[in-house]
Amino acid sequence: MAVHFALRFFVPTGLAHAELIAVLAAVTGDEPRVMTIRSGDALPSGPFELAHRSLQAGLREWVGDQTGHPVGYLEQLYTFADRDRTQDTGYSRTISISYLGLVREQAAPGAGKPGWHGWYEYFPWEDHRKGTPDSLQAIAEYLQRWAERDPSRRDHRRRRIEFAFGLHGAAWNEDLTLQRYELMYEAGLVAESGGEEFVATGRSMFADHRRILATGIARLRAKIKYRPVVFELMPESFTLLQLQRTVEALAGLTLHKPNFRRLIDSQDLIEETGDVTSETGGRPAKLFRYRHAVLEERAFSGSKLPISRN
Repeated sequence: MAVHFALRFFVPTGLAHAELIAVLAAVTGDEPRVMTIRSGDALPSGPFELAHRSLQAGLREWVGDQTGHPVGYLEQLYTFADRDRTQDTGYSRTISISYLGLVREQAAPGAGKPGWHGWYEYFPWEDHRKGTPDSLQAIAEYLQRWAERDPSRRDHRRRRIEFAFGLHGAAWNEDLTLQRYELMYEAGLVAESGGEEFVATGRSMFADHRRILATGIARLRAKIKYRPVVFELMPESFTLLQLQRTVEALAGLTLHKPNFRRLIDSQDLIEETGDVTSETGGRPAKLFRYRHAVLEERAFSGSKLPISRN
Protein backbone atom coordinates (compact mmCIF):
# COMPACT_ATOMS: atom_id res chain seq x y z
CA MET A 1 0.00 0.00 0.00
CA ALA A 2 1.07 3.54 -0.44
CA VAL A 3 0.65 6.61 1.68
CA HIS A 4 0.73 10.10 0.29
CA PHE A 5 0.70 13.20 2.49
CA ALA A 6 0.42 16.91 1.88
CA LEU A 7 1.29 19.84 4.12
CA ARG A 8 -0.80 22.98 3.70
CA PHE A 9 0.01 26.57 4.66
CA PHE A 10 -2.68 29.24 5.00
CA VAL A 11 -1.20 32.72 4.80
CA PRO A 12 -3.41 35.37 6.46
CA THR A 13 -1.82 38.83 6.35
CA GLY A 14 1.55 37.34 5.45
CA LEU A 15 1.65 34.57 8.08
CA ALA A 16 1.64 30.85 7.20
CA HIS A 17 -0.60 28.26 8.78
CA ALA A 18 -0.01 24.63 7.86
CA GLU A 19 -2.45 21.76 7.32
CA LEU A 20 -1.39 18.15 6.78
CA ILE A 21 -3.19 15.94 4.26
CA ALA A 22 -2.60 12.19 4.13
CA VAL A 23 -3.19 9.67 1.35
CA LEU A 24 -2.98 6.00 2.26
CA ALA A 25 -3.19 3.52 -0.59
CA ALA A 26 -3.27 -0.26 -0.49
CA VAL A 27 -2.95 -3.15 -2.90
CA THR A 28 -5.43 -5.65 -1.54
CA GLY A 29 -6.97 -8.49 -3.52
CA ASP A 30 -5.12 -7.31 -6.66
CA GLU A 31 -6.69 -3.85 -6.35
CA PRO A 32 -4.97 -0.57 -5.41
CA ARG A 33 -6.99 1.24 -2.74
CA VAL A 34 -6.83 4.58 -0.95
CA MET A 35 -7.75 5.46 2.62
CA THR A 36 -10.33 8.22 2.84
CA ILE A 37 -12.43 10.05 5.42
CA ARG A 38 -15.93 11.56 5.12
CA SER A 39 -17.23 8.36 3.53
CA GLY A 40 -14.78 8.53 0.65
CA ASP A 41 -15.03 12.24 -0.17
CA ALA A 42 -11.74 13.46 1.34
CA LEU A 43 -8.27 12.50 2.46
CA PRO A 44 -7.21 12.53 6.13
CA SER A 45 -6.08 16.00 7.13
CA GLY A 46 -5.26 18.28 10.04
CA PRO A 47 -3.17 21.35 10.92
CA PHE A 48 0.57 21.25 11.38
CA GLU A 49 1.11 22.40 14.97
CA LEU A 50 4.05 23.85 16.85
CA ALA A 51 3.95 20.81 19.14
CA HIS A 52 4.80 18.50 16.24
CA ARG A 53 8.48 17.58 16.31
CA SER A 54 8.71 17.44 12.49
CA LEU A 55 6.53 17.35 9.39
CA GLN A 56 6.62 13.56 9.34
CA ALA A 57 5.73 13.40 13.04
CA GLY A 58 2.72 15.61 12.37
CA LEU A 59 1.68 13.43 9.43
CA ARG A 60 1.85 10.27 11.48
CA GLU A 61 -0.10 11.84 14.33
CA TRP A 62 -3.01 12.95 12.16
CA VAL A 63 -3.14 9.66 10.29
CA GLY A 64 -3.25 7.84 13.61
CA ASP A 65 -5.97 10.09 15.03
CA GLN A 66 -8.25 10.04 12.00
CA THR A 67 -7.71 6.56 10.63
CA GLY A 68 -6.00 4.52 13.33
CA HIS A 69 -3.63 3.21 10.66
CA PRO A 70 0.16 2.96 11.17
CA VAL A 71 2.50 4.55 8.66
CA GLY A 72 5.83 3.13 7.56
CA TYR A 73 7.93 4.24 4.57
CA LEU A 74 7.72 7.94 3.65
CA GLU A 75 9.26 10.16 1.00
CA GLN A 76 8.61 13.74 -0.09
CA LEU A 77 6.40 13.97 -3.16
CA TYR A 78 5.49 17.46 -4.35
CA THR A 79 4.66 21.01 -3.25
CA PHE A 80 1.30 22.50 -4.28
CA ALA A 81 1.14 26.30 -4.19
CA ASP A 82 -1.11 27.53 -7.03
CA ARG A 83 -3.15 30.55 -5.99
CA ASP A 84 -6.44 29.09 -7.27
CA ARG A 85 -6.09 25.55 -5.90
CA THR A 86 -8.41 26.22 -2.93
CA GLN A 87 -10.97 28.79 -1.84
CA ASP A 88 -8.26 31.12 -0.55
CA THR A 89 -9.07 34.80 -0.19
CA GLY A 90 -6.69 37.69 -0.64
CA TYR A 91 -5.79 37.29 3.01
CA SER A 92 -4.89 33.61 2.93
CA ARG A 93 -2.79 31.28 0.83
CA THR A 94 -2.59 27.50 0.82
CA ILE A 95 0.60 25.52 0.15
CA SER A 96 0.79 21.73 0.33
CA ILE A 97 4.03 19.80 0.74
CA SER A 98 3.27 16.21 -0.25
CA TYR A 99 4.73 12.92 0.92
CA LEU A 100 4.45 9.43 -0.52
CA GLY A 101 4.56 6.50 1.87
CA LEU A 102 4.14 2.74 1.60
CA VAL A 103 2.27 0.46 4.02
CA ARG A 104 0.05 -2.62 4.01
CA GLU A 105 -3.68 -2.35 4.57
CA GLN A 106 -5.10 -2.80 8.04
CA ALA A 107 -8.45 -2.03 9.63
CA ALA A 108 -9.01 1.68 10.29
CA PRO A 109 -10.84 2.34 13.59
CA GLY A 110 -10.14 6.11 13.62
CA ALA A 111 -12.54 8.94 14.36
CA GLY A 112 -12.73 10.45 10.87
CA LYS A 113 -15.15 7.89 9.37
CA PRO A 114 -12.22 6.29 7.51
CA GLY A 115 -12.70 3.78 4.75
CA TRP A 116 -10.76 2.14 1.92
CA HIS A 117 -11.76 2.91 -1.67
CA GLY A 118 -10.31 1.69 -4.97
CA TRP A 119 -8.03 3.98 -6.98
CA TYR A 120 -10.11 3.32 -10.06
CA GLU A 121 -13.30 4.48 -8.39
CA TYR A 122 -11.77 7.96 -8.70
CA PHE A 123 -9.83 7.31 -11.94
CA PRO A 124 -11.76 4.66 -13.95
CA TRP A 125 -9.92 5.53 -17.19
CA GLU A 126 -6.57 4.54 -15.61
CA ASP A 127 -7.20 0.77 -15.34
CA HIS A 128 -6.24 -0.98 -18.58
CA ARG A 129 -5.75 -4.48 -17.23
CA LYS A 130 -8.81 -5.75 -19.09
CA GLY A 131 -8.29 -3.61 -22.16
CA THR A 132 -9.20 0.00 -22.91
CA PRO A 133 -11.85 1.19 -20.41
CA ASP A 134 -15.23 2.19 -21.83
CA SER A 135 -14.95 5.50 -19.97
CA LEU A 136 -11.90 6.49 -22.02
CA GLN A 137 -13.92 6.74 -25.23
CA ALA A 138 -16.46 9.08 -23.65
CA ILE A 139 -13.70 11.23 -22.17
CA ALA A 140 -11.82 11.43 -25.48
CA GLU A 141 -14.94 12.50 -27.35
CA TYR A 142 -15.67 15.25 -24.83
CA LEU A 143 -12.08 16.50 -24.92
CA GLN A 144 -12.10 16.59 -28.72
CA ARG A 145 -15.21 18.79 -28.64
CA TRP A 146 -13.52 21.01 -26.04
CA ALA A 147 -10.47 21.38 -28.30
CA GLU A 148 -12.68 22.59 -31.17
CA ARG A 149 -14.24 25.39 -29.12
CA ASP A 150 -11.16 27.60 -29.36
CA PRO A 151 -9.75 27.70 -32.91
CA SER A 152 -6.66 29.60 -31.77
CA ARG A 153 -5.71 26.79 -29.37
CA ARG A 154 -7.27 23.85 -31.19
CA ASP A 155 -4.10 22.26 -32.58
CA HIS A 156 -2.21 22.63 -29.31
CA ARG A 157 -5.08 21.14 -27.35
CA ARG A 158 -5.36 18.25 -29.80
CA ARG A 159 -1.68 17.41 -29.41
CA ARG A 160 -1.95 17.51 -25.61
CA ILE A 161 -4.99 15.21 -25.66
CA GLU A 162 -3.39 12.72 -28.03
CA PHE A 163 -0.17 12.61 -26.01
CA ALA A 164 -1.85 12.30 -22.60
CA PHE A 165 -4.52 9.77 -23.59
CA GLY A 166 -2.64 7.75 -26.21
CA LEU A 167 -4.95 8.63 -29.12
CA HIS A 168 -4.47 8.50 -32.90
CA GLY A 169 -1.41 6.30 -32.83
CA ALA A 170 0.19 7.73 -29.70
CA ALA A 171 1.16 5.18 -27.04
CA TRP A 172 -0.64 5.03 -23.68
CA ASN A 173 1.76 6.11 -20.92
CA GLU A 174 0.62 4.97 -17.49
CA ASP A 175 2.84 7.57 -15.80
CA LEU A 176 0.75 10.51 -17.09
CA THR A 177 -2.05 10.12 -14.52
CA LEU A 178 -1.72 13.70 -13.29
CA GLN A 179 -1.52 15.21 -16.79
CA ARG A 180 -4.72 13.40 -17.81
CA TYR A 181 -6.61 14.57 -14.74
CA GLU A 182 -5.42 18.17 -15.15
CA LEU A 183 -6.50 18.20 -18.81
CA MET A 184 -9.94 17.02 -17.76
CA TYR A 185 -10.01 19.68 -15.06
CA GLU A 186 -9.06 22.40 -17.56
CA ALA A 187 -11.81 21.21 -19.91
CA GLY A 188 -14.42 21.35 -17.14
CA LEU A 189 -14.95 17.60 -17.34
CA VAL A 190 -14.66 16.87 -13.61
CA ALA A 191 -16.86 18.09 -10.78
CA GLU A 192 -13.93 19.75 -8.98
CA SER A 193 -13.61 22.27 -11.82
CA GLY A 194 -17.28 23.18 -11.70
CA GLY A 195 -18.33 20.79 -14.43
CA GLU A 196 -20.86 18.01 -14.25
CA GLU A 197 -19.92 14.82 -12.38
CA PHE A 198 -20.00 12.43 -15.33
CA VAL A 199 -19.91 8.72 -14.52
CA ALA A 200 -17.03 8.29 -16.97
CA THR A 201 -14.81 10.70 -15.04
CA GLY A 202 -15.00 8.94 -11.70
CA ARG A 203 -15.87 10.03 -8.22
CA SER A 204 -14.94 13.56 -7.17
CA MET A 205 -13.20 14.52 -3.94
CA PHE A 206 -13.08 17.56 -1.68
CA ALA A 207 -11.05 20.56 -2.92
CA ASP A 208 -7.93 19.31 -4.78
CA HIS A 209 -7.61 15.98 -2.96
CA ARG A 210 -8.13 14.01 -6.17
CA ARG A 211 -5.33 15.98 -7.85
CA ILE A 212 -3.02 15.12 -4.93
CA LEU A 213 -4.01 11.46 -5.22
CA ALA A 214 -3.28 11.55 -8.97
CA THR A 215 0.17 12.93 -8.20
CA GLY A 216 0.86 10.08 -5.80
CA ILE A 217 -0.33 7.47 -8.30
CA ALA A 218 1.88 8.91 -11.04
CA ARG A 219 4.94 8.96 -8.76
CA LEU A 220 4.45 5.37 -7.62
CA ARG A 221 3.80 4.09 -11.15
CA ALA A 222 7.05 5.66 -12.30
CA LYS A 223 9.07 4.62 -9.27
CA ILE A 224 8.27 0.89 -9.37
CA LYS A 225 10.23 0.78 -12.63
CA TYR A 226 13.55 1.76 -11.08
CA ARG A 227 13.23 1.23 -7.30
CA PRO A 228 12.16 -1.97 -5.49
CA VAL A 229 9.49 -0.08 -3.52
CA VAL A 230 6.82 -2.58 -4.53
CA PHE A 231 8.20 -4.91 -1.85
CA GLU A 232 7.00 -2.46 0.80
CA LEU A 233 3.49 -3.46 -0.28
CA MET A 234 4.03 -7.21 -0.21
CA PRO A 235 3.62 -9.67 2.69
CA GLU A 236 6.73 -11.27 4.15
CA SER A 237 6.43 -14.16 1.70
CA PHE A 238 4.69 -14.23 -1.66
CA THR A 239 4.49 -16.05 -4.97
CA LEU A 240 5.80 -14.63 -8.24
CA LEU A 241 2.20 -14.42 -9.46
CA GLN A 242 1.23 -12.33 -6.42
CA LEU A 243 4.15 -10.01 -7.08
CA GLN A 244 3.23 -9.61 -10.75
CA ARG A 245 -0.42 -8.90 -9.96
CA THR A 246 0.57 -6.25 -7.42
CA VAL A 247 2.70 -4.47 -10.03
CA GLU A 248 -0.12 -4.79 -12.56
CA ALA A 249 -2.61 -3.31 -10.08
CA LEU A 250 -0.39 -0.28 -9.51
CA ALA A 251 0.40 0.25 -13.20
CA GLY A 252 -3.14 -0.49 -14.40
CA LEU A 253 -1.59 -2.69 -17.10
CA THR A 254 -1.15 -6.34 -18.03
CA LEU A 255 2.47 -7.49 -17.86
CA HIS A 256 4.07 -10.15 -20.03
CA LYS A 257 4.56 -13.03 -17.61
CA PRO A 258 7.84 -14.56 -18.97
CA ASN A 259 9.44 -11.12 -19.40
CA PHE A 260 8.39 -10.06 -15.92
CA ARG A 261 9.92 -13.13 -14.34
CA ARG A 262 13.14 -12.75 -16.32
CA LEU A 263 13.36 -9.15 -15.13
CA ILE A 264 12.91 -10.14 -11.49
CA ASP A 265 15.47 -12.94 -11.82
CA SER A 266 18.02 -10.70 -13.53
CA GLN A 267 17.84 -8.08 -10.76
CA ASP A 268 18.47 -10.63 -7.98
CA LEU A 269 15.82 -8.94 -5.84
CA ILE A 270 14.23 -11.98 -4.24
CA GLU A 271 15.14 -15.37 -2.84
CA GLU A 272 13.21 -18.57 -2.21
CA THR A 273 11.97 -19.19 1.33
CA GLY A 274 12.00 -22.97 0.89
CA ASP A 275 8.24 -23.14 1.40
CA VAL A 276 5.37 -23.55 -1.06
CA THR A 277 1.69 -22.61 -1.06
CA SER A 278 -1.31 -24.36 -2.60
CA GLU A 279 -3.57 -21.29 -2.34
CA THR A 280 -3.07 -20.52 -6.04
CA GLY A 281 -5.57 -23.24 -6.99
CA GLY A 282 -3.11 -25.18 -9.15
CA ARG A 283 0.05 -27.02 -8.31
CA PRO A 284 1.94 -25.73 -5.24
CA ALA A 285 3.80 -22.47 -5.96
CA LYS A 286 7.14 -21.49 -4.48
CA LEU A 287 7.21 -18.71 -1.92
CA PHE A 288 9.75 -15.91 -2.14
CA ARG A 289 10.89 -13.00 0.00
CA TYR A 290 12.61 -9.72 -0.72
CA ARG A 291 16.34 -9.66 -0.03
CA HIS A 292 16.27 -6.67 2.33
CA ALA A 293 19.81 -7.02 3.69
CA VAL A 294 21.40 -7.19 0.25
CA LEU A 295 19.17 -4.94 -1.84
CA GLU A 296 17.98 -2.19 0.47
CA GLU A 297 16.91 0.71 -1.75
CA ARG A 298 18.68 -0.80 -4.78
CA ALA A 299 17.59 0.54 -8.16
CA PHE A 300 16.01 -1.61 -10.86
CA SER A 301 18.75 -0.30 -13.17
CA GLY A 302 16.19 1.69 -15.10
CA SER A 303 14.33 -1.44 -16.26
CA LYS A 304 10.95 -0.90 -17.86
CA LEU A 305 7.87 -2.90 -16.99
CA PRO A 306 7.48 -5.76 -19.50
CA ILE A 307 4.04 -4.71 -20.74
CA SER A 308 2.01 -7.16 -22.79
CA ARG A 309 0.60 -5.65 -25.97
CA ASN A 310 -1.52 -8.71 -26.75
